[in-house]
Amino acid sequence: QVQLMESGGGLVQAGGSLKLSCTASGMIFSCNTMGWFRQPPAKEREWVASSPSGGSVVYADSVKGRFTISRDNAKNTLYLQMNSLKPEDTAIYYCAATFHNGVKYWGQGTQVTVSS
Repeated sequence: QVQLMESGGGLVQAGGSLKLSCTASGMIFSCNTMGWFRQPPAKEREWVASSPSGGSVVYADSVKGRFTISRDNAKNTLYLQMNSLKPEDTAIYYCAATFHNGVKYWGQGTQVTVSS
């Protein structure tokens, strides 16, 4: 059974930093594309960044240069370092694992709130 558990969300002032973690179980972590998505209040869920297995990381334009996605395959953990946070970064952040057959699994989400 695949499980993804996010942590590290919270309340931070604009310009501050947070680091999110996502720990996976029930899957071969190193073989899958891992990613972060977010859902701002009253908006659709949007993609933030991806870390393909053995490939280059990619970012949404809105976070490029401020966020860094990384993974520790030995710990089955995905990270998202978020710097220079803006109020518009306020959202529920979700970790996702995409398998080679296209099936995607989601974590339960962690709230990030950036105050102005």
